[in-house]
Amino acid sequence: MNKDNVVRILFVQDKAEDIEQVISILRNGGIAVRPSGLETADDLPQVIEEHAPDLVLADPTASIPADAVMRAVEASGKDIAVVALARDTDDDLITEIFALGMRGLALASRPAQLQQIVRREFEALSMRRNVRELEAALRESERRCDSLLDSSRDPIAYVHEGMYVRANQAYLEMFGLGSFEEIEGLTLLDMVAPEDAPDFKALLQRLVRGEKPPEKLELHARHSDGSSFPAVMQFASATFEGEPCLQIIFRHQEVAVEVSREMEELRWRDAVTGLFNRGHLLERIGGAVAEAAKGRKNQALLLVEPDAFRATVDAIGLSGVDPLLHDLATVIAAQLSEFDVAGRIAEHTFAVLLLDRDQAAVAASAERLRKAVEEHIFDTGARSLSMTASIGGSLLNEKNASSSTLLDQATERLRAVQGEGGNRCDIFNPSAQEQAEAERERRWLAMIERALDDDGFVLFYQQIVSLQGAEGEYYEILLRMQGPKGEIMPNLFLPIAERHGLLPRIDRWVLGRAIALLAERARDPQPTIFMVKLTPQSLDDVELADWIGTQLKKAGISGKSLVLEMPESKVLTNLKPARQFVDRIKELGCAFALEQFGSGLNSFQLLKHIPADYLKIDRSFLAELPKHPENQDRVREICNEAKRQGQMTVAEWVQDAASTSILFSCGVQFVQGNFLQEPEKVVSYEATG
Repeated sequence: MNKDNVVRILFVQDKAEDIEQVISILRNGGIAVRPSGLETADDLPQVIEEHAPDLVLADPTASIPADAVMRAVEASGKDIAVVALARDTDDDLITEIFALGMRGLALASRPAQLQQIVRREFEALSMRRNVRELEAALRESERRCDSLLDSSRDPIAYVHEGMYVRANQAYLEMFGLGSFEEIEGLTLLDMVAPEDAPDFKALLQRLVRGEKPPEKLELHARHSDGSSFPAVMQFASATFEGEPCLQIIFRHQEVAVEVSREMEELRWRDAVTGLFNRGHLLERIGGAVAEAAKGRKNQALLLVEPDAFRATVDAIGLSGVDPLLHDLATVIAAQLSEFDVAGRIAEHTFAVLLLDRDQAAVAASAERLRKAVEEHIFDTGARSLSMTASIGGSLLNEKNASSSTLLDQATERLRAVQGEGGNRCDIFNPSAQEQAEAERERRWLAMIERALDDDGFVLFYQQIVSLQGAEGEYYEILLRMQGPKGEIMPNLFLPIAERHGLLPRIDRWVLGRAIALLAERARDPQPTIFMVKLTPQSLDDVELADWIGTQLKKAGISGKSLVLEMPESKVLTNLKPARQFVDRIKELGCAFALEQFGSGLNSFQLLKHIPADYLKIDRSFLAELPKHPENQDRVREICNEAKRQGQMTVAEWVQDAASTSILFSCGVQFVQGNFLQEPEKVVSYEATG
């Protein structure tokens, strides 16, 4: 995907309503879309140049021929995935699209298949782009390394199959050589003194067979005049001009070997815990990932964090943190084998790389570690205490052979465990994801149902700031779920609630508490207006509007204090019930807002059917707004049209002062975001029932 995480799609279809349907399908699947269209085939080069699409979805039956689309894409010189878009398929169509060079066929009549095809093509496109960026970065790094090699005072050489391919000036000087040509035809063995030559020759033979080189080797090197001197040879895998080779560093053995070894150890160690530091951990994780990519099994990564760490710090004071972390590191190290790797990867997060363990052994090791922390009495210097730890991890195999993927999966499991109360272990298995996800979903579903039954949700509110001096105080109402160790963000539980039809009950919970809070603030001199998110599933609740009216009447407040909001894409796919609902709440005096506005092919067309009062501009236009003039133009265009039609505009997720200034100049009426004010917890309300 492109850097702003929005998928730019060029649609080649004749009917705008068909395009809007596809956009809605994609957005319902969680795919952020920035669409563009065109009128004629002659417009293709200009549209491709101006909109820089990531993907083209082309209907083979459209008035613009598919072969013209392919020619325009190829002529652009851009890496753009072209996918055929149809409602049905047959053998002739499949043959045609692949003969044209299209990458696949997406069926608008099968939403899940359409979403999967788009995701797959964007992942492939993103990977190709990343590879190109990495290749460019590699070439630049190699250029810089070559420059640094020449200026380095360390004697460094590169050897391929025992023969020299590169050596810097310091290396040549060490052996009394004037130029590289003098050793170009020599082997590394020629630089080793005779007494060490047999052992070194055996080492070279092992390296040729693919064995891993030792990190260090102590021997006697041979000077060009035939004299020998004690030296330390360091090995590292490298590439030179695209070919795998060994990097060799020769050092005079002027420093005691033991001292040199200790200095090397210090570079790898975390000063507080005594375990490996983050840099060395990431290096070792990268090595394990490389082995997994080659087919090695039985490796895993664990992330360990003490539960309620902030509360513990408040209790013991900052002076006790380092002793506590050191003690925890000691407990972790005591549970590991000599082949395992453990270290401190973040402030209070420890990483453990387990080697040569199958899934059952990994789970047993994690549980043993959790129990050891639970049973240990920790010494912080001034006092003793007990605590628990959460452990999230992931098995490592070819399916997730990427350092970032592995860390993300382990982190996700760690956060899930903490959200469920902590003091647990959860290990992700890439080969058994479905079963693990089902069990995880069952746990989350039980928590959601308990929250509904026992009033286990909590509200936050975030101020919405008027840039044009509007009367009253505006706030967005935000939902969290009360977890055993603090509030849980909605992105963790709302998708599960949606799959199990619980969103209407949650919507009523939020609306009831919001109305109760409005009643408490009714005596304030300034009127208060709450914006409350509504989920599309509630549109099927035909009694919801009447229920809202009853709650407003019981609370003794006007509907003018309440603005209900829903995403543009969700409204578009539920147009008839949405229109009926909006008409009904307007009779109560409530207002309606469209979220994520402006992301459709023709968003203002929707306003002919849905009389929205507020337009909340899609956040994809607001990310790093000062850097994107085209997004500034789009925001200004939305504001001008909204003003003409009598709607108010709101910009969410404002990140900096520069964006605020730009939004003001564009004519935006309201802004909100953590930069302006962090969400605050609602501390008082009475449920209206």
